[in-house]
Amino acid sequence: MRALLSALLAWAVAAGADDAYTIYRADAPPTIDGRLDEAAWTAAPDVGGFVFPWWEAGAREQTVAKLLWDDEHLYAAFLCEDAHIWAEHTQRDSAVYRDDCVEVFTAPNPQRPDAYFNIEMNVLGIVLDQWHPDGPGKPVPGEWNGAGFRIKTAIVGALNDEAGKDRYWVLEAAFPLENFALSGAAIPPNPGDIWHLNLNRLGGRTNPQFSQWRASGTDYPNFHQPRDFGRVEFSAAASPFWRGE
Repeated sequence: MRALLSALLAWAVAAGADDAYTIYRADAPPTIDGRLDEAAWTAAPDVGGFVFPWWEAGAREQTVAKLLWDDEHLYAAFLCEDAHIWAEHTQRDSAVYRDDCVEVFTAPNPQRPDAYFNIEMNVLGIVLDQWHPDGPGKPVPGEWNGAGFRIKTAIVGALNDEAGKDRYWVLEAAFPLENFALSGAAIPPNPGDIWHLNLNRLGGRTNPQFSQWRASGTDYPNFHQPRDFGRVEFSAAASPFWRGE
């Protein structure tokens, strides 16, 4: 476990304030392969430690998450400590939140703070996505599927093996920014633009924890709280760590 935490810390680069994050620009698009070995990922700050607002018992397995962007895509990367990696859902828009799963929720337009997207991805790379133009609990009538998502995962361990002990899994994703135009936000974002965004994780069958970048202000597990999302600012610059500052 100590070696794993050392690996997590080695990939992490300290971020700023807990409720705000700067998304630095990728000088070149990262290869979406689940490896996270590009210099842009290594240099990007992580969002900070995830919290467990509804914790009752069990291991609080750690998550390191980072974001990048360019004119075409929002990029997300997650490295998830996980002793028992589990996923069963293999169909688009199935209940991936019952598996080991990470999520990107975002309300891109500050003038419409309740209008948000949720993109939920299990360790198999299967997606459940929705657009909520009128706020929580009210997804757009009919099925909305984001277009052009690219998602790759990697597992250090054995999937769905309760007998063994796994180490961690990785998810890397690219989301075409054009998907978020429904919100009325500028696409691509202008440098300095603010989006509201949250990153979530669900722990699967063996250790079904709920963790988040920013805590939802509810007494029970509910990620669909756009007013509690954190703030992200799009920067025209590459990460200062990449520049050696």
